[in-house]
Amino acid sequence: MRIILFTGKGGVGKTTTAAATAIQSAKSGKKTLIISTDPAHSLSDALDLQLEPEPMQIDDNLWCMEFDVYYSMKKYWGNMQEMMKAIFKFQGVKNVVAEELSVLPGMEEGAAFLWLEKFYREKTYDVIVIDSAPTGETLTLLSLPQVTKSWLTKAFPGQKFAVKTLGKIVRKTTGIPVDKGYDEMQQLFDKLETIQKVFLDPEICSIRIVANPERMVVQESKRAYSYLQLYGYNVDAVIVNRILPDVDSEVFGEYIRKQKDYLAEIEESFAPLPIFKVPHQGKEVFGIELLKEIGNTLYEGIDPTAVFHNEKPLEVIEIENGYRVRLKIPFIKENDFDLKKFGDELIIDLQNRRKNVFLPKFANYMKMVNYSYDNPWLTIELQRD
Repeated sequence: MRIILFTGKGGVGKTTTAAATAIQSAKSGKKTLIISTDPAHSLSDALDLQLEPEPMQIDDNLWCMEFDVYYSMKKYWGNMQEMMKAIFKFQGVKNVVAEELSVLPGMEEGAAFLWLEKFYREKTYDVIVIDSAPTGETLTLLSLPQVTKSWLTKAFPGQKFAVKTLGKIVRKTTGIPVDKGYDEMQQLFDKLETIQKVFLDPEICSIRIVANPERMVVQESKRAYSYLQLYGYNVDAVIVNRILPDVDSEVFGEYIRKQKDYLAEIEESFAPLPIFKVPHQGKEVFGIELLKEIGNTLYEGIDPTAVFHNEKPLEVIEIENGYRVRLKIPFIKENDFDLKKFGDELIIDLQNRRKNVFLPKFANYMKMVNYSYDNPWLTIELQRD
């Protein structure tokens, strides 16, 4: 099975490119599911169809599903929610507050992960294409297993036996499935960990960053790339969407000139990732036929489900009083570049070129004390002030 997740800043065209990819995959004969985890429900609009919270077939080899958090919570979290409410009420928390607290942090993202674990385990589809929520929510989704397990440990430290024993009594007297809810919660975390391992396997899962040739979008895409690398997820391509043609225009002339600069910056910043380009369609994009055309333009006969790139160009290693950051930048000499750090951003000047690399936000509060280059790795040492 292949899993391909599309992420990027809101409004860049993730849904369009994800849908076009899924259609191309289905055209090649692979059973393909496209699932949207974006609460904006733009996949229905892109396909010009009313989708359901369960997979529905819309074409040969093509199924679609639009994630619905309330439907999914009811399907997967029933006993657990009742258990959480019962425990909070038992501790004296009022009804309304108990209802609110029974919704675990990341429950929406967790329910989406549970669907993916189910599809992966059942091997119903050859390819799953995920139209994800904007970048920040995607990173929340991918880091969810650690966050939720930590939450459970803090909420019930060493209380498994107590909760289970109390739960049996509560279930007999009130009918509330506390012990079953706890079992459900444990199974849920096991499933989250299982699917995360799948996401970390570069032969199965690829993440593709969708961007537009605009300053703010390029900056956010760089940050997303750095964080995805830091978490160990394989980014195998960047897709640049809505590229305007090079024409004389009083209205768009300056935008088109700037666009060329940003395209060059994308090529430089994301090398050696393959860059796919989608021209602006000059009209609204919706409906399967137009999405087929975009898919043809996007991949031009290439298998859209192939792993286009598999490499980890960023490593962060903890050392005494700080971190060592290793960046893979081949074919330069130590006296060819100048390195500066501003906040969480590294700026590498390579002769007449500039490369910007975003570090985790904690780097904001650290200073660069040393760096060295041993082809192809640039090593930087950061220390706490």
